[in-house]
Amino acid sequence: MQTVLITGAASGIGREAARLFAGAGWQCVLVDRNEEALAALGRSLPCTAAAAHVLRAVDLTDARQVATLGQGTPTLDALVNNAGMSDPSGTPLAEQDAVQLDRLLALNLAAPAAVIDACAPLLEPGARVVNVASGAGLHAIPWRGAYSPSKAGLIAQTLALAQARPDWCVTVLAPGFVRTELVDGLIQAGRIDPARAVNKIPLGRMASPAEMAQALQFLCSPGALPLSGQVLAVNGGSSIYGGSQGFAPATLAPLPQDTPLQLEVCGGDAAPWRAVAPGSAGQPHYAACLDLSPLHAGAGKLLHAVHAAAARFAARHAQQASLTLLLPAAAESRWQDAGDGAAARMLVSTLACEWGSRALRINALQVPADLDPPALHALLRYVAGPAAQYLTGQTLVCASR
Repeated sequence: MQTVLITGAASGIGREAARLFAGAGWQCVLVDRNEEALAALGRSLPCTAAAAHVLRAVDLTDARQVATLGQGTPTLDALVNNAGMSDPSGTPLAEQDAVQLDRLLALNLAAPAAVIDACAPLLEPGARVVNVASGAGLHAIPWRGAYSPSKAGLIAQTLALAQARPDWCVTVLAPGFVRTELVDGLIQAGRIDPARAVNKIPLGRMASPAEMAQALQFLCSPGALPLSGQVLAVNGGSSIYGGSQGFAPATLAPLPQDTPLQLEVCGGDAAPWRAVAPGSAGQPHYAACLDLSPLHAGAGKLLHAVHAAAARFAARHAQQASLTLLLPAAAESRWQDAGDGAAARMLVSTLACEWGSRALRINALQVPADLDPPALHALLRYVAGPAAQYLTGQTLVCASR
C-alpha cells in the first residue's frame, strides 16, 4: 500500500485529491487546520483493512505544530504541499504592512519547506514531493497582495529542492483558474470576474478541482520521474497566451476522465509505444496522437516538422482530441540553429491557443537521445489522455535518471 500526505486536505483541490487517492487504495495522511471539516472528510473516505487514514489538525503557520508532523506518521511514498491562501482584501501592496504580508507568506512559502523538513526522515529514495503553486507564480496578478510573489517563491524553492535531493522526484503543480471554494469566494467578493478570466484561457473554461486531483495523482506516481525539477502548468493554456483577442466560453464539456484512451502513433516505429494505451476499438474513446516525426528532423528543420505534424493531426480531428509530439533534446552545434528549437516550442504554444475552442490539445515532450520508451509510458498516458484535458501548449523536458 502506498501512503501520501496532503496538506490543505479539507477543501478544494486537497479534498478532491484525498478522495481520488483513497479511492485508488492509498493510505492518506490528511492535514488541515479545520478539524471539523477534516473529520467529515475522513468519515467519507473509503479505507482499506491494512491501514486507516491519519487525520492531523495542524496550523501550518505555527512552526511548533508543523514540527510534530514527523511523529506518528507512517513512511511516505508521496507528499503534497497543497495548503495555501490568497489575499482578498484588495489593499495595494505599498499600503500593506509587514504583518499582512507575513501572514500570507507564512502559509504559501514558509510552511511547505517546514512540512518537508519535518517529514524528510519519512521520505525514502524515490519518494515524490509535489508543491502546489499557481499560475500566479508565473505571471503577476495585482491587487492580491503577496500572492504572486509567494507562489513565485514556492516555484523557485521547489526547483532548488529538486537539485538538493536528486533521490526524490520533486515537481511543482501550477494550476490556472480552478473553481474551488477559494476562487468562488474571490468571485463573490468581486475580486475575480469569471467572464474576464475565461476570456484569457484558450480552452475557454475554468478547471474543476477533480482535474487538479488527477494531475496530483500522476505527479505522485513513479511515472512522474522524468519530470523531476519541473513545473507542470495545468491551466488551459492561460500561461502561454499573450494576445489581445479574447476567447469565447467553451461550448464542449470535458469528456469523463475515465474515458478510454485510444492512441495513434505516427512518424516512426509504433511498437515501443503500443503499451501506452491498450486500445478501445468500437467503444467511446478519447482520441490522441503521438507523433515521433520531430525526433528525426534535420538541423534547422524542427519547426517545419512540428508544423507538418500539426497539419496532419488537424486534418483528422475536428474536436476533443490531443496531439503529443516528441522533440529531440537541444543539441545545436551551430548558434545559427538555436532559434529553430525555440521557434518550434513557441509553435506548440501558438497552436494550442488557436485550437482551444475545439478542445483540441497539443503538448510536446523534449526527450534525451538515450530515450527509453517504457520510462515515458505513464507520462504519455497522462499527458495525452482524458485526465489532462486542461493541459495544453506545454513543452516538458524529460530527464533520464
